[in-house]
Amino acid sequence: MKKFLLVLLVVTLAAFLFVGCLPTTPAEGEGEGEGEGEVTVEIDGAVVVDGKTYVSCGPHTITVTFPAPVVGGVSGYVSCCTGDYSKLSEPNGIIECGDEVVLFPNADRTVWEGSGEFGCLARNSERLFYCTPCCASYVEISSGECVDEVCIWFPVIVDCYPPNALIDISVDNCVCEGCDITFSSDVLTDPCLPDEECCDDLCSGLASWSVVLYDGYPFDVCCDPSVCEEPIGSCSGTTCPIECSTGCLSAGTYWAVITLADNVGLETVYIAEIEVIGGTGPDDTCDIIVAEYEPLSSDPCVEFVDTHDYVGTCGEV
Repeated sequence: MKKFLLVLLVVTLAAFLFVGCLPTTPAEGEGEGEGEGEVTVEIDGAVVVDGKTYVSCGPHTITVTFPAPVVGGVSGYVSCCTGDYSKLSEPNGIIECGDEVVLFPNADRTVWEGSGEFGCLARNSERLFYCTPCCASYVEISSGECVDEVCIWFPVIVDCYPPNALIDISVDNCVCEGCDITFSSDVLTDPCLPDEECCDDLCSGLASWSVVLYDGYPFDVCCDPSVCEEPIGSCSGTTCPIECSTGCLSAGTYWAVITLADNVGLETVYIAEIEVIGGTGPDDTCDIIVAEYEPLSSDPCVEFVDTHDYVGTCGEV
């Protein structure tokens, strides 16, 4: 079981480069083939997991770099998002099938950049197709003076699933005095089925989790307490299950902010207000009252959900 560590985990998503080649128009004085070279395509925020490229759903900047100036236009296309690369099997989203990507050149026409939509994002009610929130698209880059020639053609998996966990919150008495709070992801058991761990990401996979504890209401200055509040402790990990212990705490009210992030940067945040009772000595039994809150993007920053001994959900969110 992990104890709280006063460290912060920063996850950085790097862009991924695709390399291809296509003929470019030779400049004056060049021989045939001398204008040929590699073309690179960069999708902002793309990551590679187990040999497959993933991007989060939504708009991403696509940058195409040529070894020489391009005569004519350059265009991109994100194909219809199809298939199911998640741990589920029923399609439950909609998408406009195919998205043209308008690319704009720099001054010397070697770098072309534009924004393309990925995932289940419907914008045209006459062209709706069912898809899963973990589907795949082809990205196509074309270039040509008069007739387009497809230069690069590669698949990406579009991740619209945020990670999720069902986290039990319990308390034990410390040996002398104080109460030790434990956060642990739940496991569903069934005598006829394999155990189901309630901590997962259904598409690109879990990248990190963290539990940050505050000894008072942390949202009175801003809605992101990591920016404007000092925690009294934290713990983190990169794989399931979630196991975290606070150490001995005195009676009082504490707030826990639990964050899960997947490999493409999608995040899920759970918030718990924990009232600690007892623990003044070995014979004073510790108890807790847990209230779950949902994060909001603006004041009042959080909204009450329910009172129970857990936060989060198990399975698809």
